[in-house]
Formats: sequence, C-alpha cells, structure tokens
Amino acid sequence: MIECGSLEYAQARLNARHGERLDEADWRRIEGVRSFAPLLELARSTPLRSWLVGITPESTEHQVESTLRGHWRATVDEVMGWMPARWQAAVAWCAVLPDLAPLQHLARGHAPPPWMSDDSLWRELCHASLHDRRAALDGGPLATLAPAWLAPQTFGEAWLAEWHRRCPHTPAEARDTLGLVVRTLTDHRRDFARAADGQGWLLRQALRARLALLLRRATLEPAAAFIHLALSALDLERLGAELLRRVAFPRWKVA
Repeated sequence: MIECGSLEYAQARLNARHGERLDEADWRRIEGVRSFAPLLELARSTPLRSWLVGITPESTEHQVESTLRGHWRATVDEVMGWMPARWQAAVAWCAVLPDLAPLQHLARGHAPPPWMSDDSLWRELCHASLHDRRAALDGGPLATLAPAWLAPQTFGEAWLAEWHRRCPHTPAEARDTLGLVVRTLTDHRRDFARAADGQGWLLRQALRARLALLLRRATLEPAAAFIHLALSALDLERLGAELLRRVAFPRWKVA
C-alpha cells in the first residue's frame, strides 16, 4: 500500500490530476462559446468543474477573480497534503504567488481597489494608513516579504528566497531538477516582461510544453509537485481570462 504523505503517494495523485488536464481541442471548444452562461455550462462538463464552484452566471468580475483566488489556495493546500511533511511548508508558500502583484500595487503608494477590502487576507492591510501598511505587513502572515516593501520590484525575489529557505535539504539529483524548474520559470518571467503585444499566449504555450517535459523527468521527485502547480496556475489563468472576458465584455465577438 502506498503511504499517504510519501513521494510515491504524491506522484500517484499528481499523475491522476495531470491526466485530467484539458487538451487544446477542449480549450478551443471553450474559447468558441460566445456567452458567459453557456461557457460555464460547458466548462462544468470538464475537469475544470471544481474551479467553477461558487461562480454563477450573475457573478461580477470581482467575484470571479476572488473565487478563482480561493480555488488556487485550495489547489495548493490539496497538493501540500499529498507531500511528505518536510516539503509541506515549501508547497504551502506557493499559495502566496497571486498576492505579489497586489502587494506591489500597495507598496507603490496606490489606493487599494475595492475587492481587497472584501478579502480576509487583505482587509487589515487595506484599512491601515499608507504610513502603517509596511508595519501591518510585517506583523501578518506575509511578514517575510516586508523587506521588499521599499523596493516593490523585488517582491518576486523575496518570495523565492523564502521558498528556498523552506525547501529541505535534498539529494543532488533532486536539487538539479528543482533548479531547472526555477530557471525555467525565471526565464519565462523575463521573456514575458520583454514580450511584444500578442506574444503572451505563445510564451505560455512554450512554457506549458517545457513544464510537461520536466514533469516526466521529475518522477518521484519533490519538483513534480511544483511543476504540477505551475501547470495548474497556467490553466487557472487561462480559465480566468475566458470567464472575465465574457463578464467584462458581454457583447465581445469570439474570433
């Protein structure tokens, strides 16, 4: 029997989830639906259904985004539960990734958008004065990111440093694979920042293909969990884009 909380158990669960991911033909069918309600109905007939819980044809843009953020956190929590205990802190830290952009927004002195005041994670930070927000961050669950407050462009580096701190010591081969995953994602982030208009999805497709290859290489290695989460993030972002496009532009014409 495979023990829950072992790499063998995690690999079995990851393989099952990876096998459920939509292929391009599935995505094309979703992308071809013009209206929000029919898109929801179609997407609920696919493995995306768990990410659509809480989203209705009446949902607003902010409600869709808030729900998807919650599903991302739940996805990370699920993967964390599959992993050996010594890897759980590093996996759990991935739940913070969607929070980096809002943190940069606040650290640059901008006013918080309305949705942040409704989010339990952000409410206290938003209610603090501009002068007191760094102290509020330093006293909360994201305290390890507080040093980046004065240099908002470094939040990504601060997140990565904390992730490295949470990763336990691993054999050389496993470290090599983890390092390759980090370099792949770092290179994508760099290329994406430099991309011309219209290149974003091409870069995402290239990243998706690269991660799929790495997932096969990472069998029974901790890196498999992080590759799975990266692929899940790409799928969740793609789903969110389709949903929000139809909520924000109900008369938008599908190409």
